Amino acid sequence: MLHNDNTTVLKQAIVFWSAAKSRLKDTDLQQSMNEGKFLHHLVGSMSQGAAGNPTVAMVEAAFAHHGLHWRYVNMEVTPDDLGDAVRGARAMGFRGFHCSMPHKVAVIGHLDGLGESAAVMGAVNCVVRRGENLIGENTDGKGFLKSLESVIDPKGKSVVLFGAGGAARAIAVELGLAGINRMTVVNRSESSGQELVSLLRATLKVDAEFVVWRGDYQVPATTHIVINGTSIGLFSPEARLPLDIGSLQQHMVVADVIFNPVRTRLLRDAAGRGCRAIDGLGMLVNQAVVGVGYWTGIYPDATVLRTALELAMEA
Repeated sequence: MLHNDNTTVLKQAIVFWSAAKSRLKDTDLQQSMNEGKFLHHLVGSMSQGAAGNPTVAMVEAAFAHHGLHWRYVNMEVTPDDLGDAVRGARAMGFRGFHCSMPHKVAVIGHLDGLGESAAVMGAVNCVVRRGENLIGENTDGKGFLKSLESVIDPKGKSVVLFGAGGAARAIAVELGLAGINRMTVVNRSESSGQELVSLLRATLKVDAEFVVWRGDYQVPATTHIVINGTSIGLFSPEARLPLDIGSLQQHMVVADVIFNPVRTRLLRDAAGRGCRAIDGLGMLVNQAVVGVGYWTGIYPDATVLRTALELAMEA
């Protein structure tokens, strides 16, 4: 028997699928479906905490809306099993898959190559089969940047970034490419924090500094953009990011990569200080649009994905 949350997602996919079939104009695809083509192209996601990842609802909705004979499989994969999981996906003919926490860096050793942005960032969130090779790409930073630009132009701005892992690295690189003026990386691990700062300085010529994260960090008054690029708050509405909330000022934009819950404690506290707050849903939607495009060659309607995501989050 299906659990209620799975039933809700299934109903949503059926609704989108039915609507898409009624709109299909490709007669060859329609004939193929009518003749019973039951072997789908497979993609999916490898992560821990997979049960709370709503990407499946977005991507399945995109496939249905655009009449694509593809399926997206959400998979729980531990770090110890990652290599076996990638080999299994390769053997089963997967056309690609997302990599989420904690696999964005570790997966690189199991792939055949990297795209340009993933090579610079040293992190992968989207794997694409090209011929017989599995190539790692990174769409996290692009998704975040598009979401941020809907509120503020990062060019010439000063940024404080918490974290130095896969998502944080992707965001840092994209912001560097977008022409920020300065970035402060705040992280508990000195080695990974210094490594990211060195990357920004050497590769992108960004004015960057590293601060060891001890206690509540005080955001400098000259900061324009504050970003939580860590997993703090994921599936935990009351989880607190160690920063001095009193140091946040009204002119600042505060962004969180966390998508579940949508309104994290950080964003609620920031809004209480008069800051403009950006949730993680926009980043998730935009990076999914790029990922589906990489896999299928069709870049889906972002509105369809956002609607499906919001429905899934409400269920």
